[in-house]
Amino acid sequence: MTNVFDVKLARQVFAKKKKRDRKSIASAKDVRTDMKICSLLPSGTEILFALGLGDQIAGVSDLCDYPAEASSKPVVSRSKVDPSVMTSEEVEAAMTALLVNGENPYELDQEWLVRESPDVILTQDLCHVCEVDAGQVTGVVAGMAVQPEVVVLQPRTFEGVLDSILEVGRACAADGPAAQTVATMRQRVGQIQAKLPPESQRPRVFSLEGINPLVVGGHWIPDMIGLAGGIQDKFAPGCNSERLDWQTVLDYDPDKLFIDLCSSDLARNLREAPWLETQEGWRDLSAVQSGEVYLIDHSYFSRPGPRTVDGVELLAGLTHPEIFTDLVLRGSVVKLDAARYSGRPDGDIGVCFGRYP
Repeated sequence: MTNVFDVKLARQVFAKKKKRDRKSIASAKDVRTDMKICSLLPSGTEILFALGLGDQIAGVSDLCDYPAEASSKPVVSRSKVDPSVMTSEEVEAAMTALLVNGENPYELDQEWLVRESPDVILTQDLCHVCEVDAGQVTGVVAGMAVQPEVVVLQPRTFEGVLDSILEVGRACAADGPAAQTVATMRQRVGQIQAKLPPESQRPRVFSLEGINPLVVGGHWIPDMIGLAGGIQDKFAPGCNSERLDWQTVLDYDPDKLFIDLCSSDLARNLREAPWLETQEGWRDLSAVQSGEVYLIDHSYFSRPGPRTVDGVELLAGLTHPEIFTDLVLRGSVVKLDAARYSGRPDGDIGVCFGRYP
């Protein structure tokens, strides 16, 4: 650990030296005020705004849409595939075609990076499909006259999400706001933990972040489920978001099924839901028969940042509605109406979901 820390410290010192060569800086306050930051992933952008650094964001990706102010920032990275207008099957085919042809799924504006020369660039190294990855970024900045500090965010657990916030705070001279944000998130989770029933009274739940192909909610999502009082003992916190056989879901037969498709709002979730009806045994699942199937806005799950705690609270409200009566954000969830769905032909499932609560 000491060697890793020494390397990171050396990089920080080198980066600071480069910044001094470029501009005269009188104090730590001046560094923070004058810092130019480029965020190439939505979670990084949300972290920056939460730390009060919104005015210092010089560029973002086309996926950065929260908070609303993020949409007014110059776009530096664009996806070549737009899931909002495509089915999961079409997205899969398009991504596969790009990778087979040796193309990167994202277009990075190299001219902008060289011209604007940001002090800090936030990127990720968890998923080359979800956002532009660190390899593509480092390849571009290697030739820049003044080297920016490239912060690679790669959380795998809820604690890792908190560490990412602190890491951004350190890189962007906002240690205090980062520590306060993390403390508040811990406090909110603690308030949930204090009210949870014994483990014997907790439901078995399952989370899917992809259908057609079927993908389990991995990384920090198992942690979120556990913190919210659900039992999901098949996939450990930090696991990959791996593809599944439908039989895995049938064998697990959860009490509650959470479907939070990556990069999908509720409208897209509803368009994708009919695929589930084509799977053998779908209607026999306990969650389907009891109406405990929920479609959830992906924002609280696929963006590991400050709103992850909103996701934990949301899950607590769905997992234990008898305890947490006001934690589900309106407009973020729809729930299957079992009575309405019973006896209806396949293909009608979309109209059988209603706003929840």
